[in-house]
Amino acid sequence: MSKEGRGATMTLRIRQARHSKKSPPRTSRSCLPQAGLGLFFWAASPHCSTWNIAGRSGQFTPITAACSTWNIRSQCGTIFLTSFCTKFLLTMQFIIAIENCPALISLQLRLLQNNLMGRVIAVANQKGGVGKTTTSINLASSLAAAEVNTLLVDCDPQSNTSSGLGFARDPERLSTYHLLMGACNAEEALQKPELEQLWVLPSHKNLIGANLELVDAERREFRMRDALAPLRERFQFIVLDCPPALDLLTLNALVAADSVLIPMQAEYFALEGISELLDTVDRIRQSFNPLLEVEGVVLTMFDERTNLAQQVATELRKYFGKKLFRTSIPRNVRLAEAPSHGKPILTYDIRSRGAESYIKLAKEILDRDHANRQSAQGLG
Repeated sequence: MSKEGRGATMTLRIRQARHSKKSPPRTSRSCLPQAGLGLFFWAASPHCSTWNIAGRSGQFTPITAACSTWNIRSQCGTIFLTSFCTKFLLTMQFIIAIENCPALISLQLRLLQNNLMGRVIAVANQKGGVGKTTTSINLASSLAAAEVNTLLVDCDPQSNTSSGLGFARDPERLSTYHLLMGACNAEEALQKPELEQLWVLPSHKNLIGANLELVDAERREFRMRDALAPLRERFQFIVLDCPPALDLLTLNALVAADSVLIPMQAEYFALEGISELLDTVDRIRQSFNPLLEVEGVVLTMFDERTNLAQQVATELRKYFGKKLFRTSIPRNVRLAEAPSHGKPILTYDIRSRGAESYIKLAKEILDRDHANRQSAQGLG
């Protein structure tokens, strides 16, 4: 098949898979809000952080309060909810269509541009072997090296993120399993690796049992979000390393996250996998986390010398545009060696191509974050 033919086939496949309709993750909640975003301009005092809104035929009653939870009272219909932050005004409208709901629905809408809150990034791809753990470890380490307080959370029962930073498997140590099961709080489970401004919430193989133990639990999809909430003012970035599956653990990470970073190889099958992940992100956005967005796609194990890699990169650039990071992570032996020494690439070999690439990736994310904050402040 010609190069043009292969490109057209890949484009068709990703579009077909992207628009396929699959069953959303199962949930025990009988009433779920369906949310989307739009723009609406609103002038209000910047001293109020919460609006209690009683919606009846489009009539809203704003009440000054001092908490970060939005309480929405509605009879079945549509609520237009306008929000702003304590330090600056936001022009953001949340359109929430509520069907067959009880009178009171509580949504914790976390404002992405809030300077007082950290940004939670889930590193996710249900396809295995694409460099999620390597990216999580070295991205978090690079952010910490840039003098940014960073928390790395290991959400994978394989606990490779934990061992890759020098933490041996210890069944007695508090881990993300205890966190999700409510046996400890996040502060108690924090571990300190050698990098100064990096902290870790390690994992353990028992975490695989959480998929079964949480099936009938209250707020099972929000366990990670609730656990990390007290730490969001302490860390500017929280990086979640997800398992290679679209299970309850990944669902918890995506519900807790502000955005999802997708590492992928420049291979044909990767295009199919990313389509399913994006469909899942859309469904999670509708059902659990209306503010979830795609942080971007980063190519890993990239060999720019091959025609296939160049072709896949071109197709992804057409599909994602600016969401495809300019930085790609090359195949690098030193990157593969670093975890066996329990070190990120920055402390193992900072002069390697892998270290250079992850530093550039961290800089891109920091630049985007800074631009978003400046943009949000400019709206006030």
